Amino acid sequence: MKRLAVLILLCAAVMAGASFIHRQRINKTTPLQFTVPQGWPQPVYDFKQNPLTKEGFQLGRKLFYDGRLSADGNFACASCHQQFSAFATYDHNLSHGINNTLTTRNAPGLFNLAWQKELMLDGGINHLDLQPLAPITAANEMGETIENVINKLNKDAEYRKLFKTAFGDAVINTRRMNMALSQFVLMMVSNNSKYDKVMRGEANFNLPEKLGYDIFRKKCASCHTEPMFTDYSYRNIGLDLDTTINDFGRMRITRNAADSLKFRVPSLRNVMLTAPYTHDGRLYSTFDVLQHYRTSVINMPTTDSLLMPKGIPLSNFEIGQLTAFMMALTDSSFVKDPRFEPPVETLPPPAQHVH
Repeated sequence: MKRLAVLILLCAAVMAGASFIHRQRINKTTPLQFTVPQGWPQPVYDFKQNPLTKEGFQLGRKLFYDGRLSADGNFACASCHQQFSAFATYDHNLSHGINNTLTTRNAPGLFNLAWQKELMLDGGINHLDLQPLAPITAANEMGETIENVINKLNKDAEYRKLFKTAFGDAVINTRRMNMALSQFVLMMVSNNSKYDKVMRGEANFNLPEKLGYDIFRKKCASCHTEPMFTDYSYRNIGLDLDTTINDFGRMRITRNAADSLKFRVPSLRNVMLTAPYTHDGRLYSTFDVLQHYRTSVINMPTTDSLLMPKGIPLSNFEIGQLTAFMMALTDSSFVKDPRFEPPVETLPPPAQHVH
């Protein structure tokens, strides 16, 4: 019976995908090309179930910057994911939500999501198309219900037009909203930093960058694996528990004590733009991060073995060279790409921050 149920679900998914592609053809949507950078692995996202189109992308872009997805109208996705900060939250250790609330996490940057099998710093969501549901419905983030969001979108004639253009008819539902948002963020590919240009033979590292790259490969690359600069694993880097938020990371999902205080290894791409750092934003500069690794790693049962027993030995000179290399991971063209800016008619509402 289980096999039969799985078979039925698979058939339904295939039929849904085929129906969507058929509607695309009838509706004459414009395909968007997704290019895998040279030397990169193949994405894990299944584009066959959500083919990228110009129309779907533009709909997702409008949704991403629309505060009406939140209960009070002030918090769009872009409120916590700002383009100039590689779609992270600049300068705030914790993200802010409605009614002057705070989240328990420092919002990560959004880029190269097509390669990410699990979302959230604890891996609690296993598909990009489901990701928007979490912040929209979280009481300390956007604080809305999906039903209210869909009702608001249905009352907007412009949205009805955009959904029809993207999907073949004016039906607005959760699945289509999430698919459109996915299409927008999937196109956020960051692969044009100086590092990338060097790898493509278009530029050369200066001496500090080259020395920093050599140090990185010896002391950092085990977790921050090229070309994504993360291995997508979950690790405890020896930070003590912040008892004001009690965030145990991956253990919250697995209920396994062996995962206590483990969080997903962040990508180092655009790292100089995404301060502050760590899951709760307690470290305010890359120097603070490197200083932690060389002097402040706490040995506990789940601390990563690569950091035992005394963290990572780093001299002041090495920290300087590593910093130069990390600066070479900044993709200026990505954070200035006009494709990802707010639509002219939909500027992002300002988040109501309380200090």
